[in-house]
Parts: sequence; C-alpha cells; structure tokens
Amino acid sequence: QVQLVESGGGLVQPGGSLRLSCAASGYAFSSYGMSWYRQGRGKERELVASISATGLSRNYADSVKGRFTISRDNVRNMGYLQMNSLKPEDTAVYYCATVARGRDYWGQGTQVTVSS
Repeated sequence: QVQLVESGGGLVQPGGSLRLSCAASGYAFSSYGMSWYRQGRGKERELVASISATGLSRNYADSVKGRFTISRDNVRNMGYLQMNSLKPEDTAVYYCATVARGRDYWGQGTQVTVSS
C-alpha cells in the first residue's frame, strides 16, 4: 500500500535550517507530484510547497518563498523540503502528501519547532 514517511523534524533556533525528508513506497513515485503541508497548533493545515512528477515545476506559499526549497529524487523515491532562515511562525507539524490513483495520501507528520 502507499506509504509516506516523514523525518528530519526537530527543535531549531530562529534563523536556523532543517531538511525534511519523505520516503515514499507502494506506488509509482516518479509518476505523481507531491506536496508539503504544515499545521500549526490551533491553525488550519496549509500548503507549503509542491513539486511536479518530473521536478521541473515547483510552487511555494508566499510565506516561505526564498527560504524553503522543495526537491525530489525519483531514483530513491524520496521527497525533500530544505528550510532555511526559519522563523518561530514556521513551527508546525509538517506533512508530505500525494494524490495517486485518484486518492489523497498523507504521511504521519514530523514536528518542527523554531524557538530560542
């Protein structure tokens, strides 16, 4: 079955960096786009970044443009979110997601906390 497993979250100081990873299995990863979402405490889940199946098209939320970079490795079936210049308002649970075979799939999430 389709599985998405995030890793790489943690506690970081403002201005720091983290790289999130998403390990995908159970489907043809290279045939589908993928996205990263986040949900802060008491907030709605929001789209952070998305990338096309080939990796040639990428989109970002205005709040993370210039700081975050989404990428993928279609050989290793991995997705990534490089997060630089982190701010306290980036604190959230981060999820990777895909729409494959007409269904939405989500990982379990990884916590990112930006605090001094």
